[in-house]
Amino acid sequence: QLTMSLKSSTILNEENAQGAKRNTECLESLLQTPSSFQDNPLQQLQLASQEVLEKAKKSGRSKCPRCNSSRMFYCYTCFVPVETVPTKEIPTVKLPLKIDIIKHPNETDGKSTAVHAKLLAPDDVTIYKYPCIPEYEEKRHEIALIFPGPNSVSVKDIPFHLQKYTKKGICASDDDCSREPLLKQAKTEPEEEKNPNEGISSSRSEGTSLKKIIFIDSTWNQTNKIITDERLQGLLQIELKTRKTCFWRHQKGKPDTYLSTIEAIYYFLVDYHQEILKESYKGQYDNLLFFFSFMYTLIKDAKCCAGKE
Repeated sequence: QLTMSLKSSTILNEENAQGAKRNTECLESLLQTPSSFQDNPLQQLQLASQEVLEKAKKSGRSKCPRCNSSRMFYCYTCFVPVETVPTKEIPTVKLPLKIDIIKHPNETDGKSTAVHAKLLAPDDVTIYKYPCIPEYEEKRHEIALIFPGPNSVSVKDIPFHLQKYTKKGICASDDDCSREPLLKQAKTEPEEEKNPNEGISSSRSEGTSLKKIIFIDSTWNQTNKIITDERLQGLLQIELKTRKTCFWRHQKGKPDTYLSTIEAIYYFLVDYHQEILKESYKGQYDNLLFFFSFMYTLIKDAKCCAGKE
């Protein structure tokens, strides 16, 4: 896409030499400047073909097949692609964990990247609008919340800390706790049997006690209302490694390490894959940034061509 833009600028040079020179230099700087694109992780993503998005961009806004609203690429209220973006041409990503996204009621639907996760990993992602969220207490030994704080731990330490959460209950062993609510009498329902082979010095099995991750989708100034909700108290909190956001709607006055929701989900999964599953990362979750990377390039190019860069 950037290469095409460079070629277009060369053609425009005949008509508007000064304007085209500015565009060309701008795009070249994006490719060459270490502070922008060279170190930009979006450049290295292994993505499915984005031709379907290119076509949709040219045809303009289209109807949502469910609510008939006019949208670009996808409907952010129904969580489905628009008519010009066939579902079969959108990649799907299988995640190693279930993800709950708790969306602040004042978060603008059209500005949120949380919908990207639902579109691309529909079987593993659920979006809730606060205050309508699940009760997590009885499952807190297998759930973690992504949120930085004084008690947050790193991804690699999840198994150790979840084990402590399990043992806080009245259960005599980890197996007893695997299906039981904490600090309550055991229920009479039969427990799901574990495969005896799963516990044999397997790096993958070490992380299987974690089954769900919760993300909060809101501006940082709005997170306090959600993070202090009693239903989220007592959950293990995880802090991600420091990474810089590529989000074009960066919150004013906040550091560039404050990630958008889809970036946070992506980076967590990459860390989880490497540090908990102990497997080399080969782009398994890159397509979570399928829409994000495409929109990033569009907006970056548009700003550049408008002389805002």
